[in-house]
Amino acid sequence: MAISQDGGPIDVADFIDNQPVGGFQIGLLATCAAVLILDGFDTTAIGFVAPRLAREWSLTKGALGPVFSAGLFGLMIGALVFGPLADRIGRKRIIILSTLAFGLGALATAFARDVNTLLAIRFLTGLGLGGAMPNTIAMTSEFSPRRRRATMVMIMFCGFSLGAALGGLLAAALIEPFGWRAVFVVGGLAPLLLVPILAFWLPESVRFLALTGRANERVAELLRLVSPKVAFAPATTFVVHEPGLAGMPVLHLFKDGRTLVTLLLWVVFFMSLLDLYFLTNWLPTVLNDLGASESGAAVIGSMLQVGGVVGALALGSVIDRFSFRALALVYFIAVFSIGAIGQLGHSVVFVTMAIFVTGFCTVGGQIAANALAAGFYPTAVRATGVGWALGIGRAGSIVGPLVGGWLLTMKWSPAAVFMAAASAALCAALAAFFLSRLAGMGGSSRETADAPAAFEAPLRPSTTVGA
Repeated sequence: MAISQDGGPIDVADFIDNQPVGGFQIGLLATCAAVLILDGFDTTAIGFVAPRLAREWSLTKGALGPVFSAGLFGLMIGALVFGPLADRIGRKRIIILSTLAFGLGALATAFARDVNTLLAIRFLTGLGLGGAMPNTIAMTSEFSPRRRRATMVMIMFCGFSLGAALGGLLAAALIEPFGWRAVFVVGGLAPLLLVPILAFWLPESVRFLALTGRANERVAELLRLVSPKVAFAPATTFVVHEPGLAGMPVLHLFKDGRTLVTLLLWVVFFMSLLDLYFLTNWLPTVLNDLGASESGAAVIGSMLQVGGVVGALALGSVIDRFSFRALALVYFIAVFSIGAIGQLGHSVVFVTMAIFVTGFCTVGGQIAANALAAGFYPTAVRATGVGWALGIGRAGSIVGPLVGGWLLTMKWSPAAVFMAAASAALCAALAAFFLSRLAGMGGSSRETADAPAAFEAPLRPSTTVGA
């Protein structure tokens, strides 16, 4: 039976928080995950084709470091620019634009004929890839009830890890019969086919619409999709009880007690993504040097992302409950698993296990950090907060491949290379530990009502503004 409302204002966040997760939200999650599957595929495919590309173009292994970093530099700029832009014009438009951009970029990669052209194309592709991620995170977060928010975001973000793993498996299947360019033909056509589906089906964020105060009818339609049994009176208005944030969105990341948490989040993202992209780009090459075939190295390297998917699924409810305490523990475990890769490289079974555990901790930990960042920031700057955290993290992802290329050029042993990578995981663990301590002390000042559970009770805002 439909429930009739009396026409009074309805808090959109409270309404969603009081509903079970339904079919509409699962469909939205799946759609955003589809974007990230293709994002993950196109982001990591260059690492899986690197051994063949280097041999075909007569390049040293270190020469591909700038190619890896060019795409990641584009990812950084895309996250820094498109996050704040989405807080102004909406999540949906940026997700569609980003998907179109990285689809065209991936397709263009298949036609590159020299390193300089490849550098330019990978940078432009990265702009699209960087814009998609923070906005799919924000979109999923804003349609999810608080008690399941981290779990929903982490499940959605598994799409990236699945796409990255698929990049390794497809590379193994396509490189031998068709060459490395075939990987990017597939990686370019798939996003272009997804764009019209996104334009037709993907909704705008209901909380973003409510915050504008200009789309009551559309907000009512979306909330009825969330809870089909509810009917709203024509005079019903919808509000988001969060502080009004005027001016540049980036500046609000450092106001109202958010400064220290923002900076610590940036350390977590920087070190986590440094490790993740160091491993993603150089694992196949190092494994190939240790005796694995190109296809075998791609398959074994894909266990990093498989472990990440398992980690995200296993850690979701734990992160919802224990927040940064669990995240710190996960990164501490990664310190040992990353170091073990370099010690076990000549044993296929043991190195595969070490890579799987590393993926569980580093990829799973990064996905958890995404979810926690999305829950920490208010709607008005959520895409900005997540986008800038990812953008700062992308700086780490640029450094990672360059450091890996330099270490290999300097002929460091695999054991020494992976011990260096383990030190970055240790830094992420310490930053997460300090975040957990900050949460335990209750923080130093007020925070938004939408903060994750670890910060929520002691950090309530002193005022609320209806949209």
